[in-house]
Amino acid sequence: MKCMVLAGGFAKRMWPLTMDFPKSLLPVAGKPMIDHIIEKIDKLDEVDEIYVSTNKKFEDVFGKWIKDYESKKQFKKKIILVVEPALKEKEKFGSVKAMEYFIKQHKVNDDVLVIGGDNLFSFDLKDFLDFAREKKAPVVAFYDIRDLEKARKFGVCVLNGNGRIKEFQEKPDKPKSTLVSTCIYHFPKNSLKMISEYLRDENNPDAPGYFITWMSKRIAVYGFVSKEKWYDIGSQETYKQADRDLRSKR
Repeated sequence: MKCMVLAGGFAKRMWPLTMDFPKSLLPVAGKPMIDHIIEKIDKLDEVDEIYVSTNKKFEDVFGKWIKDYESKKQFKKKIILVVEPALKEKEKFGSVKAMEYFIKQHKVNDDVLVIGGDNLFSFDLKDFLDFAREKKAPVVAFYDIRDLEKARKFGVCVLNGNGRIKEFQEKPDKPKSTLVSTCIYHFPKNSLKMISEYLRDENNPDAPGYFITWMSKRIAVYGFVSKEKWYDIGSQETYKQADRDLRSKR
């Protein structure tokens, strides 16, 4: 299995912190945000390589981070940088296009675990992958935010009794559920071709929720639900909150 960490955005909502620095490398509780994610991936025996997808503007910064990562030898897995040729917001591929670029550039023919690089979460990825193996289908991790008003800011899903996605809404005005997408996905290798099919139809290349909506209408896609703490670092407020909370736990 390959793991792809999405870190190709320019995070304009968090300027000036991210004007010349990638959001995923901002420090949280004393270390880069992405290190918290890598720690969880590093425990997965199934994953043999980790790919970090970024843009041309932040290539050097991530390159330095990887050198530091390798010199410390604190993790087992190799990290490979995937760089899309974007130097500013309007040139970026978007998350779905970035996945296709990674798959084609590296001729990926394995199951793929995809994680947003601005996600901080408490649940164990092993539990998520065990669920995915049981379902033998694409799986999305959801968090029960327990607030319909807050759910409007995210991708929202309705599951049937078997855990299959019955409906997926991307940032709806009237959410039908409080289960929100955490930008953590598992795609079996036989489903990867659907990414290119989706893009060929000129669908939205950025928000993965639109792809999940499209995919779930064609094949079975399941939802793994966690009630453990999850942070979507989309603003300076949530960034500061996550930093405070993780520091207090330590």
